[in-house]
Amino acid sequence: MRIVVAHSANEIGRLCAESIVDYLLAQGGDAVLGLATGSSPLETYKSLISIAKKQNISFRNVKTINLDEYCGLGPEHPQSFRYYMDKNFFSQVDIPEENIEFLSGIALDEEKECERYDRVIERRGGIGFQLLGIGGNGHVAFNEPSEKFSCGTVKVQLTQETIQANSRFFYDVSEVPVSALTIGMETIFHARKIAMIATGEGKAEAVHAMLHGPITPQLPASRLQQHEDMTLYIDSVLAGYLQKKYGEI
Repeated sequence: MRIVVAHSANEIGRLCAESIVDYLLAQGGDAVLGLATGSSPLETYKSLISIAKKQNISFRNVKTINLDEYCGLGPEHPQSFRYYMDKNFFSQVDIPEENIEFLSGIALDEEKECERYDRVIERRGGIGFQLLGIGGNGHVAFNEPSEKFSCGTVKVQLTQETIQANSRFFYDVSEVPVSALTIGMETIFHARKIAMIATGEGKAEAVHAMLHGPITPQLPASRLQQHEDMTLYIDSVLAGYLQKKYGEI
C-alpha cells in the first residue's frame, strides 16, 4: 500500500483527482469508477470538475457505480447519496444519465435490488478505480464490523457509532436512517485500483489498525491490506498524530 501525506484536504483532493484523470486517460476515457460520498471526497470532486473543464476531459464514456445508499431515502431527498452526487459531481460533468448506476433506497424488494446491483457490476466488468473513505470504526462504505467480510451487495444495520457520526449531515440524530444498502468488501477489494482518503485525528485508530493490525471483518478496512494497487491519502494532522501515538504511520 502506498501512503501519501498531504498538507491539507484540498491537496488530497487535487492529488486524488489527478490520479483519477490519469486512470481515465490510460483507459481511453472508457472506465468504470466506483464513487464514494460524505465529507472525505468532496475536494476530490471539486478538483476533478476543475481539471475536466481546464483540460477538456469528457465523461461521456465513463460509467459510475456508487458504494451505498440509505434505506428509506429517495433520490430527491437532500440527504440521500444520489442527491449528494447529483449536486457535487454528476450535474457538473458530461456523464450520461444511463451511465450512472445507483442503489435505490426505496426499492420495494431490497434483496432483489442488491442482486440487481451485483449483476450490473458484473456486466460492467467490475470496478476499475474505487474512491473510498474510512469510518472511525474501520467501516468502508457501509460495511460495518461483523463476523465475516460481505461478498455481494447487502442490506446492513448501521452501528450507533456510524449513525452518530453521520448525524452531522442531518438536523437531528433521530433523522438518520438506521439501515442502508452497500456493496460488499469483497467487491470493493476486487477493484483494480483504490484510493482511500483519511483526515484528522479521529481516524487515527482505524487507519493504524487497517495498516498494522490483523485482517479481520471486525475492522472491514483491514481487508485492503492485501490489495496490490491501493494508495492511502492522509493529511499532515493525521500523519503527525499517528507518529506521536504509535511511533509510525
